[in-house]
Amino acid sequence: MLITLKNEALEISADSWGAELHSLKYGGCEYLWQCGDAWKRYAPVLFPFVCSPAGKKYTAGKKEYVMPSNHGFARDSRFELLEADEASVSFVLRSSEETKKVYPYDFEFIVSYRLAGNRLEAEYRTVNTGKEPMYFYTGAHPAFSCPLEKGLSFDDYYLEFDKPEKIVQGVPEGERTVLDNGRVIRLSRELFDHDVFMKEAPESGSVTLKSDKSERAVTVEYQSLSGCIAVWSPAGDNSAAFVCLEPWSSVPVYADDEFEEIERKPHAVKLEAGGEHSFRYNIVLG
Repeated sequence: MLITLKNEALEISADSWGAELHSLKYGGCEYLWQCGDAWKRYAPVLFPFVCSPAGKKYTAGKKEYVMPSNHGFARDSRFELLEADEASVSFVLRSSEETKKVYPYDFEFIVSYRLAGNRLEAEYRTVNTGKEPMYFYTGAHPAFSCPLEKGLSFDDYYLEFDKPEKIVQGVPEGERTVLDNGRVIRLSRELFDHDVFMKEAPESGSVTLKSDKSERAVTVEYQSLSGCIAVWSPAGDNSAAFVCLEPWSSVPVYADDEFEEIERKPHAVKLEAGGEHSFRYNIVLG
């Protein structure tokens, strides 16, 4: 089920399959990657894992589980439409016999989108409906068109953080510095030769995709000093005309592979029985 919302500035479409955004338009321009051959997604919702643990295996309550899909199962699940009005829509995914085969907890996972001028406000709310603590990771994976208009190229764009950051990426030779206490990263295909790069507990609260040759830009606002912001595009593929700006609740699950037990993974969100956890981010178009 595809739901469309529209105000004087924005028009969005979101699907009940995966609670995934399919379109994000401003001024008649589509800002979201349209699920092409280079990557057959638009903006997947990540839950209950960000990325995958080693061998896709982990333990919970001393029992081993296999999470077959990267980034968990929410992105490939059918959500129910919870509520919708002219400016907002909410979808809900509830635990079931199927989810418990790979993830043992009782939960409700609610994804909401709300229009506010030229800003899209997103919230992922996790409710522990069980009787024991639950553990999870969550985040967003929106892919933004790059270039944002005809006549420009991927290399014409750069990322600008609102505060200086030091970003170091692990590579086969050890480490490389992507950004050294600066704010601007110029885009290139080579930048992604070693896959995603990320910043845990960023000083900044937003990052903007922009070009000196265009007035169109997109800003992602995220949790600073508590979450993680990641950037990805397929390496060496000139048909991949997009870059993903990904706010996450924390660094991905594989960063915690030293601990097989999900209860011991230091970056997993622990949610007590009956508790609620809210993860929020915004997308601002210009």
